[in-house]
Amino acid sequence: MGNVVVVGSQWGDEGKGKIVDWLSSRADVVVRFQGGHNAGHTLVIDGKVYKLNLLPSGIVRKNKISMIGNGVVICPWALTKEIIKIKEQGVKVAPDNFVIAENATLILPVHQALDQALEGIRGDDKIGTTKRGIGPAYEDKVARRGVRVCDLRHPEILKDKISKMMYHHNILLKGMGADTLSANDIFDKLMEIAPDILQYTGIVWRELDKARQDGKKILFEGAQGTMLDVDHGTYPFVTSSNIVAAQAATGSGVGVDAIKYVLGITKAYTTRVGAGPFPTEQDNEIGQFLGEKGHEFGTNTGRKRRCGWFDAVMVRQAVKVNGINGISLTKLDVLDGMKELKICVGYKLNGKEIDYYPASQVEQADVEPIYETMEGWSETTYGARSWGELPAAAVKYVRHIEELIGAPVSMLSTSPERDDTILMQDPFVD
Repeated sequence: MGNVVVVGSQWGDEGKGKIVDWLSSRADVVVRFQGGHNAGHTLVIDGKVYKLNLLPSGIVRKNKISMIGNGVVICPWALTKEIIKIKEQGVKVAPDNFVIAENATLILPVHQALDQALEGIRGDDKIGTTKRGIGPAYEDKVARRGVRVCDLRHPEILKDKISKMMYHHNILLKGMGADTLSANDIFDKLMEIAPDILQYTGIVWRELDKARQDGKKILFEGAQGTMLDVDHGTYPFVTSSNIVAAQAATGSGVGVDAIKYVLGITKAYTTRVGAGPFPTEQDNEIGQFLGEKGHEFGTNTGRKRRCGWFDAVMVRQAVKVNGINGISLTKLDVLDGMKELKICVGYKLNGKEIDYYPASQVEQADVEPIYETMEGWSETTYGARSWGELPAAAVKYVRHIEELIGAPVSMLSTSPERDDTILMQDPFVD
């Protein structure tokens, strides 16, 4: 048995929630290793819908341990609200099945204020942030002025940290014409919510090491997608953390040898939320069809997703950067009824053909997709649980994607329901 990392191979929203839930039935431990409450996962189990932001998807499964690793930035108020909501749905959240890393960084009200102010002054050059304070919290972490979960146990140190932090941030807020915030108010709010957070706090790296020694299977759950990675994505239109599979080790406190299988969640077409380049975007009736049939609205924000054709160049690059062993292809059923389908197999840039997605934001905006056209299918794939239930044209489409991206389809999802999945390879089995 091996441990599995789940990553998105596009711009997020690939359907990771369902797949992680499906895999969590085989895992003993599920750990989030990056991002914040800007990530939204929707799970549908026996017709019941669970919407998660910070809590690992394994929390809805009995007899599983869920953890939030040090690579995550945590808004204590958002997390507490989410715990209350999920408990109301009958889900157990207690210290014996949920652990928060003591060295994780906290998102404070000032981070949200900064996020909103910074995005406001960008005018037409907005990055597309969710304005939830994720970026500013990561900035403070790197600048060594962040407040961590363990600081909640030491009020005097906490108060001093907040005071120094606000001296810096209030200058910025004032310079942007925004209201300044009181360090004392932030401290008081943190002290009020501290017991709710500290009851779950533990040493995640040590818990994971023990789980490995005991032969437990660990599922590392990522948020967003590879093309939103701060290093490897469409910078600066990215999130503020590393998303790629290697971050699973850094963001949870395990050695890289803990990672045995990388599963890339990949949508059968392409979507993106917010600003930034999108070579295969279809701002037309095709994009509208995909958006409406695929219910392409953000779990967290409700923002409409931009939709377009499958970009094999981008996914192939994600396969290489992450070391993806196999992909889980999702939302194949959304393509049902389309007469023809297009796949981007290369780009044109300044009159030349290239087979990679460039790093420069200028070049990313200038690339033109090179398409191959394939026959669509009129039959339904919705709810299929075996290859024999799929139309021949759908099988051909899936097989061609495998060839183009250089990775096999390990799992094929045909509806939001957990069991509507065709399994070719169990990632947990060597």
